[in-house]
Amino acid sequence: MAETTIPMLPCRSSLIESVLDFYTALGFATTYLQKSPYAYAVVERGAIELQFYGMKGYEPASSHSGCYVLTDDVDGLHAAFRAGLKAARGRVPTRGLPRIGPLKDMTYGVRQFLITDPTGNTIRIGQPVGEDHSHRPAPKETFARALHMADLFADSKQDLPGAAKIIDRALGLTDESPTPAQKLRLLVLRGDIAQRMGEVERAAGLLEAAARVDLDAEGREAANDALARLAELRG
Repeated sequence: MAETTIPMLPCRSSLIESVLDFYTALGFATTYLQKSPYAYAVVERGAIELQFYGMKGYEPASSHSGCYVLTDDVDGLHAAFRAGLKAARGRVPTRGLPRIGPLKDMTYGVRQFLITDPTGNTIRIGQPVGEDHSHRPAPKETFARALHMADLFADSKQDLPGAAKIIDRALGLTDESPTPAQKLRLLVLRGDIAQRMGEVERAAGLLEAAARVDLDAEGREAANDALARLAELRG
């Protein structure tokens, strides 16, 4: 017998329609909706099924709920989700609720992005990278570890000040230097964080510094996602 796991995610009852509108923009179909005696809904997109149950007084800003979706086309889903949100909302939301994060190769062996819906559920969507699919430990090299930890603080914990502190400490080191690709990635992530924190002038300076980093062909390949994010943030 083949088993299937279906996430059941909390939702503020009054936001159930907003949640369904959000997932509709991502290409999901609402296959079930119940409003009484309590809110309950199901959305599906291909093999992905998510179920939501209403809770009175549920606070989206303090939500820690979510799930992980594995795919064999994470780049395609990211592009489709961004296009759907832009068509539905006129822009791609990257901060607040709801939001969609950038696509990144993570040090623990997956290429992933995060979406957070209007009621605070975070759906991680990833694709294993390489032959080794085991969950890898955090890197030990100084700047690789800084990028790893800053990504976790910024995206997983939504602790933007904590992520900023990690990057500022790494960029301030005088006895070690990052590779050009690492420097660009650190500056782009730090600029992204500054922009999300409303620090417009600081963000512009960091992104300008990132644009001045000189990369060779190998460095450009290593920083490809960061270069795409840089172009988006500056655009």
